[in-house]
Amino acid sequence: MPNDRPKQALTLSAAELLVKCLENEGVQYIFGIPGEENIDVMDALLGSSIKFVTCHHEQGAAFMADVYGRLTGRAGVCMSTLGPGATNLITGVADANMDRAPIVAIAGQGATTRLHKESHQILDLVNMFQPITKYSAQVVAPEIVPEVVRKAFKVAQTEKPGGAFIDFPENIAEMKVEKKPIPVQTAYTPVAPDAKIEYAAKLISSAKNPIILAGNGVIRQGAADSLVTFAQMLKIPVANTFMAKGVMPFTNELSLGTIGLKARDLPWFAFEKADVVICIGYDMVEYHPDMWNPGNDKTIIHIDASPAEVDANYIVAVGVLGDIGHALRGIALKAKPRTNLGFREIRETIVADRAEHSKDTEFPVKPQKIVWDVRECLGPEDIAISDVGAHKMWMSRMYRAERPNTCIISNGFAAMGIAVPGAIAAKLAYPDKKVIAVTGDAGFMMNSQEIETAMRMKTPIVILIWNDSEYGLITWHQLRHFGRPAYIDFKNPDFVKYAESFGAKGYRIEKTEDLVPTIKKAFADNTVVIIDCPVDYRENMKLTERLKKLGEGKP
Repeated sequence: MPNDRPKQALTLSAAELLVKCLENEGVQYIFGIPGEENIDVMDALLGSSIKFVTCHHEQGAAFMADVYGRLTGRAGVCMSTLGPGATNLITGVADANMDRAPIVAIAGQGATTRLHKESHQILDLVNMFQPITKYSAQVVAPEIVPEVVRKAFKVAQTEKPGGAFIDFPENIAEMKVEKKPIPVQTAYTPVAPDAKIEYAAKLISSAKNPIILAGNGVIRQGAADSLVTFAQMLKIPVANTFMAKGVMPFTNELSLGTIGLKARDLPWFAFEKADVVICIGYDMVEYHPDMWNPGNDKTIIHIDASPAEVDANYIVAVGVLGDIGHALRGIALKAKPRTNLGFREIRETIVADRAEHSKDTEFPVKPQKIVWDVRECLGPEDIAISDVGAHKMWMSRMYRAERPNTCIISNGFAAMGIAVPGAIAAKLAYPDKKVIAVTGDAGFMMNSQEIETAMRMKTPIVILIWNDSEYGLITWHQLRHFGRPAYIDFKNPDFVKYAESFGAKGYRIEKTEDLVPTIKKAFADNTVVIIDCPVDYRENMKLTERLKKLGEGKP
């Protein structure tokens, strides 16, 4: 008779079992820094298919995992040692969690025999990470490693995705165990009930001026093409949040571009006239509804995998909960199409606004011109990673994205320092695409040490620095509130020499006409390239005044 008994699990150390479980989850990269308390895991990785990307700071490692998770939909993994190593992960993990990017963070920990008392570098990491993750657990015995890892990935990747944290004590890591990984099962997103689909279709059919507000959830569920078809069938215009850029191609005549500034920008006038707002994959953390529904007079249709957040300005008429693509297809077949394209004049004004400075030659370079030139140098599937600062506002507003996940903006937690490590992760995830990090000088310096990581990993990326030698976004806020800046200036290194010190290349923009050819040359160099571009941030206050006038009148 054949032996039908299951094969007995091999005897492994808990650290080796952890690595087997990570391989089982399909992990390709772990971003992190080795330490004394994670040496068993580091040694186990030597015989693994997983590539460990050694970073220079745990924050950079967490940002890499953050962007990798956001781009691929598979949890990015970062690792540190205990104490300060783990606390350095926090910003990147919090960013991923609030930006709905799947991430699993693993930290070494001191032996369980000393966790009950005051001891060197010991912190209660599980409770520290609990508020910024969906799941936080300590491996208290080697036998539970498969369950802890499987749950961490399942929770991190299930809608709405976010963070998971695993605390791995050093004495547990070296213990022997006979266990094997748990088979991966993907959570199934149910479809919305027919009654909800029919009611949403009825509300849309009776609407006079409907508008779509598309959020990051559309990208997470791979529903961008369904959204475009839905909008075109019903002839309803679409505005997207910062993190949903590209879900509706900007070249599509139904696109109203990006909404998300606190001021009344051009797309806001479409919302002012709208009677029905169809929120699709909308994450409130990005753009609060009191900005587009201040009078609580909009009929709101909520289409998402998760129930709506409770908010006084977001009272839902109907919630269509389930797979977004299925819901959109169902509603489109039942709703009555409009006979004409609404808000055409606003659309034309937005298109003209984006191109207004396309031929500008003044120097330093205007923000609008930089964004235009970056767009001209990238293909529709190439990736721009924006850091956080004044340039983020311009990239969010002006960058004409054509496809999802081609303009990555952190707008939930909005943490500075994400662009350089994020660009490295993007290039690892999509080596055939051009990747550019668009960053301010301040944000660049926060994780510029990872240039060496990029050189070592052979990830050719372009880093475009908007150089103004100050915290430009804070200056903008200070001028708006107080009419004067306070403690925002600093001195930068010579960025060209700084790049060359890592073995990378560096260029400095001396006149505006040189920006496009320099960006193109930087991509052709096929290495890490830094471009130092002086920016004219006087345009910030000019935009503020322009939007103020718009808010008082008409677009």
